[in-house]
Amino acid sequence: MNETVSLNKKAEPKRSLRTIDIISLIVGTVVGAGIFKVPALVASQTQHEWIILGLWLFGGLISIIGALCYAELATAYPNVGGEYHFLQKAYGKNISFLYGWARSIIIVTGSLGILGITLGDYMTQIISLGAYSSTIWAMLTVIGLSLLNILGIKQGKTAQNILTLCEVGGILAIIVTGFLVQTPTIDSAGVAPELPSLGVASLAMVFVLLTFGGWNEAAYVSAEAIDQRRGILKALLLGIGLITLLYLMVNLAFLHAFGAVKMGQSNALASDLFDIAYGRGSAVIFSTIVVFSCLNSMNATIIFGSRSSYALGKDWQIFSWIGDWHQSGTPRKAIILQCAIALLLIFGASFARQSFESIVEFTAPVFWFFILLVGIALFILRRRYPDTVMSCPVPFYPVLPGIFILTVAWLLWSSLAYSGMGALVGVACLGVGAIVLLIEKYSK
Repeated sequence: MNETVSLNKKAEPKRSLRTIDIISLIVGTVVGAGIFKVPALVASQTQHEWIILGLWLFGGLISIIGALCYAELATAYPNVGGEYHFLQKAYGKNISFLYGWARSIIIVTGSLGILGITLGDYMTQIISLGAYSSTIWAMLTVIGLSLLNILGIKQGKTAQNILTLCEVGGILAIIVTGFLVQTPTIDSAGVAPELPSLGVASLAMVFVLLTFGGWNEAAYVSAEAIDQRRGILKALLLGIGLITLLYLMVNLAFLHAFGAVKMGQSNALASDLFDIAYGRGSAVIFSTIVVFSCLNSMNATIIFGSRSSYALGKDWQIFSWIGDWHQSGTPRKAIILQCAIALLLIFGASFARQSFESIVEFTAPVFWFFILLVGIALFILRRRYPDTVMSCPVPFYPVLPGIFILTVAWLLWSSLAYSGMGALVGVACLGVGAIVLLIEKYSK
């Protein structure tokens, strides 16, 4: 018994993730339900093919710039805490605590909740479990994937690689179908649509970059990468490059099939596409693709999210019970906590179902605030630790990091300007974290 306890205390993150595993995690986290929702939103706001494609390309470029910044931080300061660790080195433990709190309570669990509910909606079209089918499917999926990852990182990453292949295969099916189908368009009938205003284009860009969100999660497995010097950089660039290509091809396929105006009028682009190509019975095919997409994103989110909770537990006595790394190669207690909070969110949503936009309101301002602090931290850490070996320094410093910071600041402002009560609730949850921090500090 004592020997087991001793072994558990010695357990630490091991270098077990190959570059291909990290790429799979990045693709799995980023490519989720958003790619089935956002193209229609962007098209409805812009209504011009070249603007639509330009926004998606710009989103990919900004994500690559951000990835270069994160690659420098992750290779110079590899740590299982990822952004939590960067913020602590730059600003101190108080800010890193607030980030760890926000990530555990708002960002990660909120993502699991919306992905779980989306999966539940589509699984219900395949197999209905009754009046609360969507909620039951969502909760069962969170529990099942959490248990899978509790078994060990080997099981978690194997499942991730399989799910990523299924998801990419499904998206490729959408792309091929889009280029095989073409419906009569209304883009050329009558007067051409007006160019969107800067404000409208900005709002569209917020949704585009939301769909690219998640690439930053690679920082959380920097300590588990076999090749810490170049593996993270390769994974980020190849992963985001693949995602950008997939997103552009999906939009090109939708534009070919519908045109910009009809694309913006659809509430379910991929479903409409499959109905036209294969008949009404194809809904099951599309539902299966979305289910695999959500499963993939949820599994990657569980892997990444539990790492930041583990880092929080390592540093703060009040959460010390989740700062335990099990011999199976996973932070088991952090996964259990994450699972419990996500289940509570899903259960609450069954009584007052929140829309896609409401979840964005809840999470986006807090998320972009801390991403902004991470971007600024790159400048602070370069100045504070000038002798640190930089195996992957950001090229064209300080221009590229400056572009990234300005873009994130714009996203933060946009997420607040276009948000309602959801943003206030998210900020309030962050305020509760500040109170917990005060209790922790003054209880010593």
